[in-house]
Amino acid sequence: MGLFSKIKDSFAGETIKDEEHEDEYVELDTQSHDDIQSKIVIRTYTIEDFSDIKNILDALRAGNTVALINIKPLKEKDLVELKRAVNKLKKTTDAIEGDIAGFGDDWLVAAPSFAKIHRSNELAAVDAE
Repeated sequence: MGLFSKIKDSFAGETIKDEEHEDEYVELDTQSHDDIQSKIVIRTYTIEDFSDIKNILDALRAGNTVALINIKPLKEKDLVELKRAVNKLKKTTDAIEGDIAGFGDDWLVAAPSFAKIHRSNELAAVDAE
């Protein structure tokens, strides 16, 4: 069967069988990728009260957010609540196999399992003392 005959038959409603390519096919992914978040979000948070950590914990559990956390307002207000908030953040990052560290006097960084926070040797030496 010639090429023009195949085209004519396809317009007439007959199916074209090509024995050479009968077993070959291409599978297409029809699912939308819009709902998959492929970008990492780096977001700042400020803790003024213990209840402010809920949004941070939710973002960390979602798994695509690195949180930069300003603890200065709670530090100036209530050290006991600050310690409680930091302990809760530590427990959650441990549970999700993430990482948390302080930098400067007033900031924490918390990351989910895909990230590791680099600690310099100088910092490690200061922490060990």
